[in-house]
Amino acid sequence: MPRRRLKGKVVSDKMEKTVVVVVERVFAHPIYKKRVRVTKRYKAHDEVGAKVGDEVMIEETRPLSKDKRWRVVEVAGKRLAEEPKKVKKPAKAKKEAKRSNVKRRQGGTKR
Repeated sequence: MPRRRLKGKVVSDKMEKTVVVVVERVFAHPIYKKRVRVTKRYKAHDEVGAKVGDEVMIEETRPLSKDKRWRVVEVAGKRLAEEPKKVKKPAKAKKEAKRSNVKRRQGGTKR
């Protein structure tokens, strides 16, 4: 019986010789016929050296540890660019906004 192969994206490479791969599948709901997108995270053994953002092909294998049942077969595509980090607003601005809203609600200033 052939081993299953899945294509996914590496989202974490912080462990030694292990990467976390997100595999997304889309299917039509059997009753409502709406397309449903489901993602699943797999831990895979990585001898190839995949990095975060790489598209990889993983293959089913014997249990290598408690969670690892897959191994990286090949790196299908390299990451194009680092995704921009989300910038958080400073806490001070949030507090000032809350204060101004409180004054408005209490009727502190006449219109």
